Amino acid sequence: MQFGLIIIGDEILSGRREDKHLAKSIEIFAARGLQVAYADYVGDVPARITATLERAFASGDVVFSFGGIGATPDDHTRQCAAAALRRPLQLHPQAEVLIMERVRKLAEEQGKDFDPARADNQHRLNMGVFPEGAEIIPNPYNQIPGFRCQGAGAGAVHFVPGFPVMAWPMVEAELDTHYRSYFTSGSWQENSVIVFGAIEASLTPLMQRIEQAHAVKVFSLPSVDHPEYGRHIELGVKGSPSAAEAAFADMLDSLKSLAIPLGPLMVRN
Repeated sequence: MQFGLIIIGDEILSGRREDKHLAKSIEIFAARGLQVAYADYVGDVPARITATLERAFASGDVVFSFGGIGATPDDHTRQCAAAALRRPLQLHPQAEVLIMERVRKLAEEQGKDFDPARADNQHRLNMGVFPEGAEIIPNPYNQIPGFRCQGAGAGAVHFVPGFPVMAWPMVEAELDTHYRSYFTSGSWQENSVIVFGAIEASLTPLMQRIEQAHAVKVFSLPSVDHPEYGRHIELGVKGSPSAAEAAFADMLDSLKSLAIPLGPLMVRN
């Protein structure tokens, strides 16, 4: 099972707003021993959103889609999800109850009469119009729900608002409710070392040998202007703690035999 993200909105791609969902999602997933496998950024173009969602539904992955589920003209995600699934849109009965209850409370707080038949209140119900067969995702912030739709295999796409204060608790609740069996806290580790005076091409044979000899992934992160280390390469391995430790010890022995200057060692779980 892989976990992916879709982050929707022209405001992200134009730079009017800085995306915070990727960094926070990495943190949320890591706390549960999970990793974000990929993140797709898409503007408010229905054809592109639909194509991205078609891939997500067909992938068999667990995907979280952020943004575009409101009821204004630039919100296309609900419609695109229905198009990607080849299903009609319909008002979800639970969403209808939740939305109307939210509207009633707002009217009460403002000292106004609550009229569910009023045009603006009926328009708000569009936020509960989801693809046929969708299930709601509770929104603890303002009760306006998101929704999830099953994809291929055990995969699903979970649709949450673009507002972090709403989206992040919803993502955490979905993971804790539906994917706890995939949590692997403590089973993933990264070991790395700062390498000075080497180029990636000269380190490639070593990296290939380590991957062939150990059940780990090897990574190389070059930097040319680091404020502390200057020009260097962070070279490391990632995998289960036992495999990472063994592979990293092997890597360090090889680096030392090559008389390559080394800096600090780092461990990340």
